[in-house]
Amino acid sequence: MSAVLTHSPHPPVRANAAFMLSHPAHAIALGFGSGLSPKAPGTVGSLWGWASWLLIQQQFSISSQALIIACAVLMGWWACTVTARRMGISDPGAIVWDEIVAMWLILFMLAPSGFATQLAAFVLFRFFDAVKPGPVAWADRLFKGFGWRGGWGILWDDLVAAFCTLLVIALWRIW
Repeated sequence: MSAVLTHSPHPPVRANAAFMLSHPAHAIALGFGSGLSPKAPGTVGSLWGWASWLLIQQQFSISSQALIIACAVLMGWWACTVTARRMGISDPGAIVWDEIVAMWLILFMLAPSGFATQLAAFVLFRFFDAVKPGPVAWADRLFKGFGWRGGWGILWDDLVAAFCTLLVIALWRIW
């Protein structure tokens, strides 16, 4: 029998460089520093995801890219779980691994694509992630709290936002 933790056993901790470097999970969850941005960390994390994807797609085969994304989701689940619990906040804004992985998934699914399509995908994803319309709001409420369920919840709403982004682009292309 497992209980869902609704509060952290740790007092709230502010994310900073020392915190990020204190555990590998924190470095991953905080997007290797992109989540430490004092303004719009989700946008900065998304931009980091976009920039890093440009390097990944040049260096790895399609199958390797898919494997990187799958591993990043699993590793991110662990990292987000550990970091949120240690920060004492169920879904801290400084955790941006969810935005990074979502951008990787979007750009992987859109490949090959030019700058205009990638920019549109970035803008759409930021809209869905920030405003959380319909299915994204549902996904955001589905998994709350601490522990593995909460860690998955941090990732889940961004994966749904990525799906919504891809759906809008697919409908735009059909139209």
